[in-house]
Amino acid sequence: MDSQKNWCTKTWRGGHNWRSSIGEATEEALQRIISTLANKNDEIQNFIDTLNHTLKGVQSQISQCNNALENSEELLEFATRSLDIKEPEEFSKAARQIKDRVTMASAFRLSLKPKVSDNMTHLMVDFSQERQMLQTLKFLPVPKAPEIDPVECLVADNSVTVAWRMPEEDNKIDHFILEHRKTNFDGLPRVKDEQCWEIIDNIKGTEYTLSGLKFDSKYMNFRVRACNKAVAGEYSDPVTLETKALNFNLDNSSSHLNLKVEDTCVEWDPTGGKGQESKIKGKENKGSVHVTSLKKHTRSGTPSPKRTSVGSRPPAVRGSRDRFTGESYTVLGDTAIESGQHYWEVKAQKDCKSYSVGVAYKTLGKFDQLGKTNTSWCIHVNNWLQNTFAAKHNNKVKALDVTVPEKIGVFCDFDGGQLSFYDANSKQLLYSFKTKFTQPLLPGFMVWCGGLSLSTGMQVPSAVRTLQKSENGMTGSASSLNNVVTQ
Repeated sequence: MDSQKNWCTKTWRGGHNWRSSIGEATEEALQRIISTLANKNDEIQNFIDTLNHTLKGVQSQISQCNNALENSEELLEFATRSLDIKEPEEFSKAARQIKDRVTMASAFRLSLKPKVSDNMTHLMVDFSQERQMLQTLKFLPVPKAPEIDPVECLVADNSVTVAWRMPEEDNKIDHFILEHRKTNFDGLPRVKDEQCWEIIDNIKGTEYTLSGLKFDSKYMNFRVRACNKAVAGEYSDPVTLETKALNFNLDNSSSHLNLKVEDTCVEWDPTGGKGQESKIKGKENKGSVHVTSLKKHTRSGTPSPKRTSVGSRPPAVRGSRDRFTGESYTVLGDTAIESGQHYWEVKAQKDCKSYSVGVAYKTLGKFDQLGKTNTSWCIHVNNWLQNTFAAKHNNKVKALDVTVPEKIGVFCDFDGGQLSFYDANSKQLLYSFKTKFTQPLLPGFMVWCGGLSLSTGMQVPSAVRTLQKSENGMTGSASSLNNVVTQ
């Protein structure tokens, strides 16, 4: 009995497993059928949408054709009736109307081909020419960023030469673009307080020289990028080069009132200070003791057709120091030299009668003339009555047997104790003072009947540096000026 029961149980279980397998297979098959049916439904719906779109186009064409047919049938009927007209004039009139209406009839402008196509050939575009052009295109890679070589860069003679190289050879490079800007910050460019980049385009080589610069800032930033016929590459890492030079203007507060000063230009003005004379005279009439005492102490100087007395000047006009007065027609620079080597150039007007160019201590008195004290050194040009060209210091004069140049270059080596003057164009040495500077120096200028213009912010020219290295001193006749050591 137990064995029979076990057999029945096994038989039921086996039948149950068989039915489960049948169910799973049927479910999978049903899922596939459902999926296929859903895809077919989507296909049919898309086809219906296409037919509807096509049907709308066909219906529009049918409507246009029906309208054209009605107009054409009406015109045909009118033409048939016109054949029965007996009057020539009426017949001619009717014939003209028929001709005009036939010409404008829409039936003759319709396409009698159904706007239905299963391959959409009426919407196809011929791209064969474009495909051929695309196949012939040669795509150029974006150029890599160049590398500026600071060792090969040169800063000299108010010029900067920038040199660079490509990290790898690229024969597709067409040109380079160099950008530069001035800055007072060392190192990488800063976002704030920076000037805009200035651009130099279409550079064919791998170096470029910027010339005629005014070095009125401490540094300059440079960067460069390579370009081929298609595109410009990335910028190189920026490089900062030092371009520091002495940059100064004329100190108007120190100038004689007979001098008209504007930044780097000074001109003789014989009417200077006359507006003050009436005020001073008014004070004199009232018994001004101060002005009278000044008149008694007026110093004499070099003869001048336009002598300026101290009494015609205001008693106190002050800026950074007292104004020069009397016959000291002088103006100083506004920047002191306390160390290093510096260079600037001075050009005189053609009609300038007398002028001096040099340096002086800040302690130069307001009545003192350049070269007549032990605190100033200069070369002096005189074109009044007789022509003279001489070096002056401590009221000693050394005549110079050279032609006065169009432009004078001034080289000051504060630490080396040397002040030299050059022909700025040929770099010929005119004269050198050798001494020991014990106080800060200011550029000094005297002018009478004419004017001077300055070029500052200049580095020491290479030719001057070379001459300074080879110079062995002046001749014995100049020793009285060269070997002065000021205390």
